[in-house]
Amino acid sequence: MQLFVSTRKGLFRFERDTAGWTITARHFLGDNVTLVQPFRDRRSVLAALDHGHFGVKLHRSLDAGASFEEIAAPRYPEPPPNAPPIVNPISKREIPCSLKLIWALAESADGSWWCGTIPGGLFRSRDRGESWAINDALWSHPARAEWFGGGMEFPGIHSITPHPTEAASLGVGVSCGGYWITHDAGESWENQSDGMYAEYMPPEQRHNPNVQDVHCVVRCAAAPEVLWAQHHNAVFRSADDAKSWSEVGAIAPSKFGFAVAVDPSDPATAWFVPAIRDEKRIPVDGRLVVARTRDAGRSFELLRNGLPQQDAYDLVYRHALDVDPSGRTLALGSTTGSLWISEDAGDHYSEISSHLPEIYSVRFGFAA
Repeated sequence: MQLFVSTRKGLFRFERDTAGWTITARHFLGDNVTLVQPFRDRRSVLAALDHGHFGVKLHRSLDAGASFEEIAAPRYPEPPPNAPPIVNPISKREIPCSLKLIWALAESADGSWWCGTIPGGLFRSRDRGESWAINDALWSHPARAEWFGGGMEFPGIHSITPHPTEAASLGVGVSCGGYWITHDAGESWENQSDGMYAEYMPPEQRHNPNVQDVHCVVRCAAAPEVLWAQHHNAVFRSADDAKSWSEVGAIAPSKFGFAVAVDPSDPATAWFVPAIRDEKRIPVDGRLVVARTRDAGRSFELLRNGLPQQDAYDLVYRHALDVDPSGRTLALGSTTGSLWISEDAGDHYSEISSHLPEIYSVRFGFAA
């Protein structure tokens, strides 16, 4: 089994053998690797880099992460002549038609690769990353004028949830813009955020679907009609393919967080990492915990065995929690560069590294 860890200063591949987890490959040392995604063929891996002044780059591996080559990153189309600019409704700044960050990567049932970006673009590749085309139906949707940035300056697509068997069905999470779904391979889209609420908005805007700050959305592979969302204001669950969302029971010590993972074979089991929200964004009382539900959110248990319980200020980003296909092995990476593994569904954790750079994403892969 492999684990890919993208960080502020490089990409690391860990492998599990009889001696435990060890680093077997290091790439882009010193560079800002914002996201990593292995694919179903067990050979292909994408790594997104942000070089700041020099821009966003995309690299592809075809040998399970042993080596990488640079490929073309998605490019935005030029706006139509005389088209009015779309302006961030909060900052009043014009939203650019240029790539600022690759924030999500996923594969649909037909083998297409999808890429979500800041500012709010969704791109598709049918040739394993050789070329990318923007989804114009979503990019040109009138409701995009209401989207705005949460923690980022501009709105972005951070979650892509393909249906595991129906290639035409796909959902995307937008911060801040709600959860959008298509059933015709992106020809048309509908915002399906009914049931979510935004405490940070005026009362009359509280239930506006186009301003919902969903932090992360995941879909259960065995029951694809079940989706979980960690929202800025609560945890929500849908059992009808996002036609409606219901807030689950309150998670102690906080319902705020960024990451969520769902058991691939059990739609009632999911994991979250609670934190103090807004200007704090640290664990409550300096104790890092993982919250797990096994009854579809009616109750939660706090898992802390092996996690720091004093003076811990580790934040777990939205892509820094993952569960393997068995539902037994979890990986958890933090802003302080600590990396934990649980091999019993979260009951116990072992720290396999304590001095990595700031961790942005963790994703399981498998040796070819």
